[in-house]
Amino acid sequence: MFATRYRGASLLALIVAAASLGACTIPRPGPTANEIFAGSVLREGNAYIVAVGDRVTRAANVPLALGFSDALRNQRLLGGDTIRVGDEITVTVFENVPEGLLTTVETAGARLEQVQVDEQGFIFVPFAGRIRAAGQTPEGLRATIARRLDEQTPDPQVYVSRTGGDGASVSLVGRLGAQGVYSITRPTRSLTAMIAQAGGVTVPPNVAQITLTRGRHTDRVWLEDLFRHPELDVALRGGDRILVQEDQRRFTVLGATGAQTLLPFDTPTITAIEALAQVGGLDPTRADPTGVFIFRNEPEEVARAVLGETALVGDQRVVYVLDLTAPNGMFLARDFQIRDGDTVYVTEASSVQWNRLISTLTGTLSATGSAVSIADSD
Repeated sequence: MFATRYRGASLLALIVAAASLGACTIPRPGPTANEIFAGSVLREGNAYIVAVGDRVTRAANVPLALGFSDALRNQRLLGGDTIRVGDEITVTVFENVPEGLLTTVETAGARLEQVQVDEQGFIFVPFAGRIRAAGQTPEGLRATIARRLDEQTPDPQVYVSRTGGDGASVSLVGRLGAQGVYSITRPTRSLTAMIAQAGGVTVPPNVAQITLTRGRHTDRVWLEDLFRHPELDVALRGGDRILVQEDQRRFTVLGATGAQTLLPFDTPTITAIEALAQVGGLDPTRADPTGVFIFRNEPEEVARAVLGETALVGDQRVVYVLDLTAPNGMFLARDFQIRDGDTVYVTEASSVQWNRLISTLTGTLSATGSAVSIADSD
């Protein structure tokens, strides 16, 4: 009688265990394909589910446009020897008399060093007075000083050199060999020349971005584009600020892949197939090659082009679907470009989910049966 009662209890326990299993959620790495499709605006969600094709790829592949505006590109190179406010000047004077205005018998030449051009553009030279230096070349300033001194000492010989200063200088910061403030000289009047002067970049050139700020205007360019397109190698101006940094864009790969991680862009463009390759590709034991999803917030203009709906307003949530088993699926994955902030997610095959369910069910029922057997033995 007791055995019968225990067998009944065992059967009841098995039924309860199965029912409990059906009510719980089986552990898994993320949503199923059906759950993602349920988030479509056509069902109960607020995302647009879009199958990737040639038209969609052309509309969605918006490159990261970097470059300099015409306001920067149309500037001419500065005269390498033009003197500007803040520059420092060295003036050397030789006189043809034993006791001159600035020289003596013991000192054949008088040297005036670190003479700075003031805010009004003038310098002061003893016995020559205040002389406008800004806007002149060293040769022009030399002639002006010589003419002023010639009124008081016969045939003076004057030498003038521009030694730098903050009159035409730029600041360079970031991933450079030597950050600092550099004067614009004849060899360093262009952007690439100034970067070379600062020791070059210390990040891989293919991911190096150059940001140039002039006043309130800021533009960025890829370092490699400076060499591919010489017109982007702009002329510098005093006060320019140059920032060199590594590409800051990132994307995430999750699901049934070789690894799940946050990855940086190691080239200006990365395609979906390259993104999967960076994490070891699809997991051959778990992945569903028909369910590769790219989650993205599309800007209004791009969303309109992708969806063909002109009434859309604001950014839109878009989920792009790639089927690698389709006849041209691999080509589409090779052409579809990943963008900053994207999440690439690969769903598990339905057979994997079923096997996990059976495994969990079997383990639960085995544990329940063991407990019943122990009770029976008592």
